[in-house]
Amino acid sequence: MSDKLQFVARHDKLKLIGHYYSPFIIDRPMIAYIFPGQGSQNPGMGKNLADNFAAATQVFEEVDDALGFAISQTCFAGSAEELQLTENTQPAILSVSTAAFRAMAAEGFPRPDYVAGHSLGEYSALVAGGSLSVGEAVTTVRARGRYMQEAVPVGVGAMAAVMGADLPLIEASCAEAAQDQVCAPANINSPGQVVIAGNTEAVDRAAELLRERGAKRVLKLNVSAPFHSALMMPAQERLSLDLERISFSDLSTPLVTNVDAALIRTGVEARDSLVRQVSSPVRWLQSIELLIKEGVDTFVEVGPGKVLSGLMRQISRDVKCFNVEDADSLKKTADLLGV
Repeated sequence: MSDKLQFVARHDKLKLIGHYYSPFIIDRPMIAYIFPGQGSQNPGMGKNLADNFAAATQVFEEVDDALGFAISQTCFAGSAEELQLTENTQPAILSVSTAAFRAMAAEGFPRPDYVAGHSLGEYSALVAGGSLSVGEAVTTVRARGRYMQEAVPVGVGAMAAVMGADLPLIEASCAEAAQDQVCAPANINSPGQVVIAGNTEAVDRAAELLRERGAKRVLKLNVSAPFHSALMMPAQERLSLDLERISFSDLSTPLVTNVDAALIRTGVEARDSLVRQVSSPVRWLQSIELLIKEGVDTFVEVGPGKVLSGLMRQISRDVKCFNVEDADSLKKTADLLGV
């Protein structure tokens, strides 16, 4: 071998030709940005971002203009009750997540290798991945929230979180409890947490069966509709018409979909996934497992709260997970990533 060292830079790694010496390796983590869904909202969210980052302020101006009213003020000063209305919750969380993402970009954070989002968060991920404009995304999710709310009369549907039971047992219990109604897993969040949804009576029957069969805990959720179940088909049909009118670009960053837990890169795939997502379970556990298999070792939750960070601890302790929701968490994560 020549005395002259030859190096080839590839994927941000420095590799010595013919040999591999750790002192010469310059590596960076493989990063996925993950975006939260409904349930992560909190009063005052996003205000600190707008107060500290011009890029975040611009996002709130864009979404207010697109919606024709100040969703920013719902985020900054709205009550918990206002934020809990589904048609407010969804655009509010998307706005804060996008504001955090734009602030990160302005502060020199690296582009992620992958993106993913939990339910509503998939829209935020598509904005970050360059497939959707934030204006089109925020108007679409406001309508999505309304369609989902209107799909099922209040009291007809329900959801329950099941802790400490494996997925095959949950699936079998739901199938047995359905009795010609709807009851099935809606959010497969982690090895120890699955949310079921369907007709209220069927969900109650499934909850009782699961308690009898050893589930550690079954908790009825205070939600307004049975999201991600077959009862959402009327909402899916209405939303599909809206999504057909939107221009989706191919992604600059690959995304893992909720509905299939599979990587996509095209706008056509993105639209199809969002349509099917409405009445299909969120395969979050499988999505994160796929990203880890792809080599992701660092996750950043971008947006309000730490719900996804909590689920990550249940899925894998071998990866790092940080969050960015305000100036302090942005700075802390920047320092930890060496930005």
